[in-house]
Amino acid sequence: MAILIIFLLGIGNFALHRAIMDSGHPLLDQMPWFYHALSSRLSLVVEFLMLVGGLLLASEGIVWGALGYLAYSLLNAISAWLILSGRV
Repeated sequence: MAILIIFLLGIGNFALHRAIMDSGHPLLDQMPWFYHALSSRLSLVVEFLMLVGGLLLASEGIVWGALGYLAYSLLNAISAWLILSGRV
C-alpha cells in the first residue's frame, strides 16, 4: 500500500514540477546557470531519483522512507501553491 501511495505522490510531484516550469515565474530566472544550461532536465532527474529512493525504501519496509517522501511531497505542494498563486 505504501508503494502505491508513494507512486501517486510522485505523479503529483511531477505534475506540480511541470506546472511551475511552465508558469514562467520570475523566480525561475534566479536559478543557477547549470539549471538553464541543462534546460531544467537536471531538476526532473532529481525529482525522479527522489521518487525511486522513496519507492525502494518502502519496498524494503523502511517506514521513515515513506514518511520522508510524504513530507517532501507536502513541502513540494506548499511551495508550488505559493509560487503558482503569486504569493511569492
